[in-house]
Amino acid sequence: MAREHFLVVAFPGQGHINPARALAARLARATGARVTLSAAVSAHRLMFPSLGAPDEEVHDGAISYVPYSDGYDSGFSLFSGGGDGAWGHVETFERVGRETFTGVLERLDGRGEPATRVIHAIGMYWAAEVARERGVPCVQYWIQPATMLAVYYHYLHGYEELVTEHAAEPEFAVTMPGLPPMAIRDLPSFFTNKTDGTLAALFFGIRRTVQQLDIERSSSKTGAKPMVLVNTVDALEASVITSLPELDVIPVGPAVVSLVGDGGNGGVPIAARDLYKHDEKDYMEWLDTKPTRSVVYVSFGSMSAVSKRQKEEMRRGLAASGRPYLWVVRKDSRDSDAAGGDLAAEQGMVVEWCDQVRVLSHPAVGCFVTHCGWNSTLESVSCGTPVVAVPQWSDQDTNARLVVEWGVGVRATVAADRVLEVDELIRSLGMVMGDSEKAAAIRTSSATWKAKVQEAMAKGGSLDQNLNSFLNKIAHDAA
Repeated sequence: MAREHFLVVAFPGQGHINPARALAARLARATGARVTLSAAVSAHRLMFPSLGAPDEEVHDGAISYVPYSDGYDSGFSLFSGGGDGAWGHVETFERVGRETFTGVLERLDGRGEPATRVIHAIGMYWAAEVARERGVPCVQYWIQPATMLAVYYHYLHGYEELVTEHAAEPEFAVTMPGLPPMAIRDLPSFFTNKTDGTLAALFFGIRRTVQQLDIERSSSKTGAKPMVLVNTVDALEASVITSLPELDVIPVGPAVVSLVGDGGNGGVPIAARDLYKHDEKDYMEWLDTKPTRSVVYVSFGSMSAVSKRQKEEMRRGLAASGRPYLWVVRKDSRDSDAAGGDLAAEQGMVVEWCDQVRVLSHPAVGCFVTHCGWNSTLESVSCGTPVVAVPQWSDQDTNARLVVEWGVGVRATVAADRVLEVDELIRSLGMVMGDSEKAAAIRTSSATWKAKVQEAMAKGGSLDQNLNSFLNKIAHDAA
């Protein structure tokens, strides 16, 4: 497929860029085709901090990086400025993004390397529209689980009124086609919190992304189903993958950068290009000194701000648990008073950022206390690490439900403000790391799912098969 030139375009967030880079690497290694990844300048300059100019093009191994501008080249915090600020970001993001992404396509055309296929992730609906206007075929890349794709798709195709009507009833069960009954509390927070302007602005991008599938289906001259690449594994969501007959759902996960290696089958992983600087503390060496399955790893991801109260409850709970812990508290999420004192007790280490997959793969780590972003959830399953789920917003409630369904962890009960309090943290850690039959069952399930994911990633496994299926389909289309 050397004639192909895949252009993968992503929203400028860590949780969006990581799976985009992993997919780009797999495409390059599986096809020998040209692959370019386009993210906003704000993310590009953090991935490549030594550039002469923030928008300078980079050739990094098999992948080229050509950024677009979203109008916020120095970055933008979606959670500052309230709903008005978020809606302003949506307008600027689309208007400037359209113009500069068009420039990216024109630049590639002008030097004889035209993009032959645009692969756009969540929130990049306008990039799909630009590509379609220019006659470039598009494929959607769903970086959340297939369950979330099904939930959003059905919500926007007949279930919005029902869910809205019962939004204030957390235990009310909704049964969508091909999905088990799901309580309102297990659905995205966008469906139930209609008063938060920031959430409304973010959901606008998701809504428009899903609507692209209808546009693609209606504009198809052959009647072909829209293809959706999904960052999941066949074994994890087999029934859901087949529950969307209107779509051609192709699992290409786990799209985890440090697990890609040589096409996902071993070899040297692609270079880390995180938007956050890794802490210089010797946290891996510290883990080496701890007994097997003894350490609690805590991280609430790259986007949400952790409240001062949550940090204080976490600090007290971790100290009271008596277990060693490694806790990620981003620099931009630290208070001037360090949440009422030193975050790390004698048995703990606090870092600003770390190589999460390396940590989760370490034999000393016995539990992951997580917000249940999909990247973190998929990484924990891939590494066989049991989970204490503390969902905060967006898709995280649904991901937490999957954690419980797969038997790889527990969902902690949180206060009204989504804070995990001391006693519940201690109880949850005991349920996952203790000596009970339930804890043992969780560890067994975690090991079982890890083996299934490894089988999918092995040479000739379902990942190879699915990627080859996708490549054969687009080769047929091109012919």
